[in-house]
Amino acid sequence: MTGWKQISVADRFFDTNVLIYLLSADAAKADLIEEKLAEGATVSVQVLNEFASVALRKLGMNVTEIREALDPITAICHVVPLTIEIHQRGLQVAERYRFSFYDALIVAAALESSCTMLYTEDLQDGQLIDDTLAIKNPFRP
Repeated sequence: MTGWKQISVADRFFDTNVLIYLLSADAAKADLIEEKLAEGATVSVQVLNEFASVALRKLGMNVTEIREALDPITAICHVVPLTIEIHQRGLQVAERYRFSFYDALIVAAALESSCTMLYTEDLQDGQLIDDTLAIKNPFRP
């Protein structure tokens, strides 16, 4: 994760499950995600929290290693805080689309950030949310 440029805002939102590939042994997927992040990205504090949780529990990383992995992400990404508006929109999204609440919060954060693309492996590739947010699995053609 070297040579990334800092950005201020992007219309592409990244879910935790694709960011975690930055720590993967799968170099092709890690490189693809790094390339897409360098083009501009938005994440939420929820994504950062989930990333840290996975790195700690599943990957056995320590807090220092997690900070070092997150530093370039937070340096180049627009980071959206969790707000009451995101919480309320998350409830609406969960009800309307039958998503799990935490997936709905990711979608809500992307919508509230005016993103038009959500990179994730957890939702249906190609689905359009509220006529504005396209779901995209970055590893599918």
